[in-house]
Amino acid sequence: MKARLNLTIDEGLLSRIKSYSESKKVSISELVEQYFNSISKPARHENIIDMVEKLNPVKFNVNADLKKDFYEEQAGKYGF
Repeated sequence: MKARLNLTIDEGLLSRIKSYSESKKVSISELVEQYFNSISKPARHENIIDMVEKLNPVKFNVNADLKKDFYEEQAGKYGF
């Protein structure tokens, strides 16, 4: 269901919008509705893949003994 809305805007802007809407073959009402839709949409959740790709790469030694390193770190941290 559509509802009416009255807007008050600068005359210069109105003439530019009229020219734009004619060139795009779309009504000013449709332009306003599209704009309101674009700014009122809930924020899009970021895709997990995009988030992972933004992470800085981690540099590590591929020849390291991870188990030994873990136990040494824990021993230093907890004193055993």
